[in-house]
Amino acid sequence: MDLQVLVAAVNEDVDKLAEKMHLETEAIIVNQCDHFAYQEYFHEGKKIQCFCMAERGVGRSRNQALMRADRELCLFSDEDIVFYPGYGEIVKRAFEKNADADIITFNFEVDPSRATYYNQTEKRIRWYNYGRYPTFAVAARREALHRANVSFSLLFGGGAKYSNGEDSLFLHDCLKKGLHLYAAVEEIGREVYRESTWFKGYNEKFFVDRGVLYHHLYGGLAKVFSLRFLLAHHNGRDHHNGNDHYSERAHHSGRAYKEQVYKENGHNGSADKGNAQKREVSREIALKEAYQLMKQGIREGKGRH
Repeated sequence: MDLQVLVAAVNEDVDKLAEKMHLETEAIIVNQCDHFAYQEYFHEGKKIQCFCMAERGVGRSRNQALMRADRELCLFSDEDIVFYPGYGEIVKRAFEKNADADIITFNFEVDPSRATYYNQTEKRIRWYNYGRYPTFAVAARREALHRANVSFSLLFGGGAKYSNGEDSLFLHDCLKKGLHLYAAVEEIGREVYRESTWFKGYNEKFFVDRGVLYHHLYGGLAKVFSLRFLLAHHNGRDHHNGNDHYSERAHHSGRAYKEQVYKENGHNGSADKGNAQKREVSREIALKEAYQLMKQGIREGKGRH
């Protein structure tokens, strides 16, 4: 049972990335930059294939890597992940232990302000708790993904039209196609902290983009889940006029807003653990206006502007 790490990177020095990430297995690196090129080399005796692409969009990179993967298991990753020694064997043992599993998510050490999950027990991942996992937590049986004909959205995520959500959509599609998802308790690496590449505050684009995402995730229930989200995450009362509002003085816990604090956080109401960040904003957005913006996004998702 062989494993390949599928890395999505942007403007990285691919010659040094395998060492930087402490890769011990084969890997396919798709590096978005300003030119097209291919090279390969060996690191720790394992082949590292590097594809440079003059294009943008994290979904493109993940699909390019998945299309070229040729090992039984694949582990999605990003350029800012550093793996712990023995991660490959841990992933392999988890799949050997769970012969029924098509996908297994693993734990990573991340900055507290960015934490959206931590698997405390081994369990099945289902419709009510799939949305909290970032793509870099996901390992999969390659043939299962190809058989189900699943891929990453080109509309959502860093470098795409809409801010984020490609990871939730991917797992959503996997469940829809009948794949079996599991959570493992092992921690296999850490994320090196960096500023969010997509969150620019609670602005109009944030709410419109979230509306589009909710249309794709929830269909006819998108408005209901929009209201649920807004009521769960509003920034309190405006004491000057009594209105609920969102300000880009967002909840905080340190250096940066928790990227995808809401990451669909399992539709069971499990929260973002109260982590928050204060980020000053140019204006405040009332709850009613935020809801209208999300409904605008839902209409946009339907193709009705």
